[in-house]
Amino acid sequence: MAEREGATAAPRPELDPDDVTFVEPPSCRLCGAVVRIYPTGYDRWVHLAMTELPAKHVPRPFRWRLVEIKPPHSPVVVDVVAVRVRGIDPTPGELVTPAHQFLCATKQAERSDVKRSLDH
Repeated sequence: MAEREGATAAPRPELDPDDVTFVEPPSCRLCGAVVRIYPTGYDRWVHLAMTELPAKHVPRPFRWRLVEIKPPHSPVVVDVVAVRVRGIDPTPGELVTPAHQFLCATKQAERSDVKRSLDH
């Protein structure tokens, strides 16, 4: 399931809270773009795009939502989990967070190459 949904990213690195040195934001090893890494609800991690897009521009397999985790009766967010959008489709204008896999320039080039080879 994780592979089919693109949730194959390595977990976020554990940072020492006392270390004040600058940490580079995570980036895609294929295209070099900055990504956000979030845990899923099933002990896997996913690379997500940095911006949200309307659902009509993101194919169904690549739509994710970020869900805040809060303790009962507390306004404090303790974590954020990525959840695949399924079941009830969002409205076309509703914002979703695309998997980076959808926007990755390298993946886009591979899809174009495959499409061109199928056309010939």
